[in-house]
Amino acid sequence: MLLRAKTFSERFRRLLYLSTPNETSFEKIEDVPAYVNEAFPYFISLIILETVARHLQGKSFPRLNDAFSSLSAGVLSLLHGLLFRSFELVCYMWVFEHFNVITLPWQSPWTWLAAFVGVDFTYYWLHRCGHEVNITWSGHQAHHSSEEYNLTTALRQSVILRYLTWMFYLPMALFIPPSIFLVHNQFNLLYQFWIHTEVIGTLGPLEYLINTPSHHRVHHGRNPYCIDKNYGGTLIIWDRLFGTFEKERESEQVIYGLVHPLTSWEPIYVQLCQLIHIVKTTSSLDGVKNKMSAFLKGPGWLPGKPRLGNKEDIPAISYPVRKYDSNLPWWAKLYVWINFTSIAVGYLIIASYQQTLPVSNLVLYIVFTVVSLSTFGLLYDQREWASVVEMCRCCCVMATMYFLGLTQYFTVHLTASIYTVHVLSMLLWAYISALKLINVTRKTK
Repeated sequence: MLLRAKTFSERFRRLLYLSTPNETSFEKIEDVPAYVNEAFPYFISLIILETVARHLQGKSFPRLNDAFSSLSAGVLSLLHGLLFRSFELVCYMWVFEHFNVITLPWQSPWTWLAAFVGVDFTYYWLHRCGHEVNITWSGHQAHHSSEEYNLTTALRQSVILRYLTWMFYLPMALFIPPSIFLVHNQFNLLYQFWIHTEVIGTLGPLEYLINTPSHHRVHHGRNPYCIDKNYGGTLIIWDRLFGTFEKERESEQVIYGLVHPLTSWEPIYVQLCQLIHIVKTTSSLDGVKNKMSAFLKGPGWLPGKPRLGNKEDIPAISYPVRKYDSNLPWWAKLYVWINFTSIAVGYLIIASYQQTLPVSNLVLYIVFTVVSLSTFGLLYDQREWASVVEMCRCCCVMATMYFLGLTQYFTVHLTASIYTVHVLSMLLWAYISALKLINVTRKTK
């Protein structure tokens, strides 16, 4: 019991960056725990606790469609880890092995503290670049696409951003061991989970030093005074030093989301929409300089405008604010969330056994997950053909399991249950698709 209590205390403190150097210093990269994966039960527990707190404070419950979009993005952002190490980490290790100037002792508390400051300082500039450079914004905008602000929003992570910003941490590889860097890279991300909430007000003197829910609410706002402010990860001192700090205003409600809000819950579109927009914008511009500027200047830039665009071009917020809210019948919501939960649990199980599983099975799970989450997003968007796509998905799941012999990993009862559920689901969506086809036929007559 004492050991369990100690484990709970250590894992919970990681969310607040309250671990000690002795607990979290490792010599080898292979010894560093997957702190983000280990935190999943705490994420879910705190999301439930926050929902109760919102109810007690008279706030609305989190919307299930928005929560689905956020959690789906979180799962998608982790899938690459099933096949290979982070591209960011691989590059860091290569630079450390070939160019490190000073090898700081991995077991020293001073090395741990230097990594803490270095990662947080670098994150400030990485994050700032993510907002002020269009190509990196194309990755980061997925995190800001929610019109809600709760703990599920923290999990709405980008799939492509790390491939656009990997070089920012490389100067640290000249002296910080990769194992210590990996610890702090994870902790910096974990810390930012709890600040995505409206149930916590201001924190007194701590507001001057650390990033807090109040500061980060401003960062997620699309009010003119909120744009391009409060980039800090764990510390807020960098924003105060470099002129990007803004205090939350009691007189003005923060309105969350993108200045041009999305109208889709489909997670692949959420991830790629800005990149598609950049490509379209670039093709419409004349001259190499303008085309390059469309990638390297701010999201609001166009020829003749300042680097970051004009704040006057930001659309005015109309009150009351109308949020995108396409929805589903209760039984369809239940269907989506049962399937989503099985996918999320499946990820945790597969991640714990990934070293022993064939690469082909890992690839199959990734493809299955991407297709499934995209399909569920289409259902939430109430696309006319979403039922047909879901019917086909169920057929493909059963066919894949049968022809590749994946049932050998399951018990007889589990195999029978999986087949039964997918057969019934296929029949359900085939029936719904037939009804829609009949209605369309009648309308065209």
